Amino acid sequence: MSFSSTIEKTFKTLLPAPFTIAVVLTILTMVLAYTLTSSDSTGIDRVAEVFGFWENGLWNGPLLVFAMQMMLMLVLGHTLALTKPVDAIISYATRFCNNTANAAAIVTFLTVIVALFNWGLGLIFGAILARKVGEHAAKNSLDLNYPLIGAAGYSGLMVWHGGISGSAPIKVAEEGHITSLMSSIVSPEQLQLLPDPVSFSETVFSSMNLTATLLIIVVLPIFMFFLGKRSKSGAFLPLNKPELALETVDITGAEKLDYSKFFGSTIGGIISLYCAYLAFNIFPEKGFGFINPNYINLLLLGLCLLLHRSFFKFLKAIDQAIGGASGILIQFPLYFGIMGIMNSSGLVQLFSDFFVSISNETTFPIFTFISAGVVNIFVPSGGGQWGVQGPIILQAASELGVSIPKSIMALAYGDQLTNMLQPFWALPLLGITGLKAKEILPYTVALMGVGIVLFVSVLLIF
Repeated sequence: MSFSSTIEKTFKTLLPAPFTIAVVLTILTMVLAYTLTSSDSTGIDRVAEVFGFWENGLWNGPLLVFAMQMMLMLVLGHTLALTKPVDAIISYATRFCNNTANAAAIVTFLTVIVALFNWGLGLIFGAILARKVGEHAAKNSLDLNYPLIGAAGYSGLMVWHGGISGSAPIKVAEEGHITSLMSSIVSPEQLQLLPDPVSFSETVFSSMNLTATLLIIVVLPIFMFFLGKRSKSGAFLPLNKPELALETVDITGAEKLDYSKFFGSTIGGIISLYCAYLAFNIFPEKGFGFINPNYINLLLLGLCLLLHRSFFKFLKAIDQAIGGASGILIQFPLYFGIMGIMNSSGLVQLFSDFFVSISNETTFPIFTFISAGVVNIFVPSGGGQWGVQGPIILQAASELGVSIPKSIMALAYGDQLTNMLQPFWALPLLGITGLKAKEILPYTVALMGVGIVLFVSVLLIF
């Protein structure tokens, strides 16, 4: 049995669908809360109490806002990837992809750069770029290892959490988020010791993360180039170019406004200019602290309208992109329910005490990195994982005196890295490229191996 087949069989044997995993984790958390924590209630009252913790977390207002922010980030990023200017950039890049090695390096480099800006855009951009390279190879009868190119198009998902759309960094950059997250877990005295907010200058734009990012940008394309040199090319079926479906209709009356390129691009331009105005005026005061989910989504909205030009084309692209957000819509609340149980029952305190007992200032970021990688296999969502694991890390780091920004980035590194092993977020890419998970997994696992070396190194050095 080949390496890829072994990995695929292991995932099918051990892991059900992501929604089922979320339900199983919910049940497991309920059992742990019932058995490991104490309460004045017993029997059926205790069971009802745990269910109450779950329900309170399930419909937690601020966390539901967070889920909507993440959905918009994915959908608007996908919508931006469907614009003509982005398509032109992708088409231009494919001209230089005349062999497997060059194509793998170029696709990896561009995908990583875009994913550092926005994870949703990076995911869809990489998928479309890989597909375009395949179409280019089929059209020109080039001998190409298409699965390797597909893996290169997925590489952005192992760097996204360290970029400006990373769930944990952008949430802790919001005023009041840490206070809201930890107020029911730690004492008022301990809460005063926690920083709030933690700005981008301390996380995404810290010297540690900038070093990690630079290493990733340089090393990953070089690694994929040499992997392409040594890989065997394989034949694949000719690929048909996917088009954005735009029906022809008779435009009358007020409908002209929906199709107006002038009106649509003007509104998009105004929003984009406003975002630029905010950046230039707030940056001197707050530094990168002005970057939060709302700002990123507003900028994406402006760019989408500006580049699609008409509301009609923009909404058609939204229709095409919105299916990819279904996992966030239905799974995030379940993870928030898990968080509610852990916070209200005292499980967070138990897990935090365990981490404190086995860690010191040097090893805690490494343990956080490893644990985040394991948790991501079962909770394939950076936002959901932050909701569940974030409170544990914040409390343990505070008690150990470890840098909280560094601990947050350690979680981000671990979470993003095992995306190369967990194919949940690869589903949009697989649908666009026509590849199967077993075909790209050998190469994504190799990427993960490189990432482990790079991220552990920066966590130890800094």
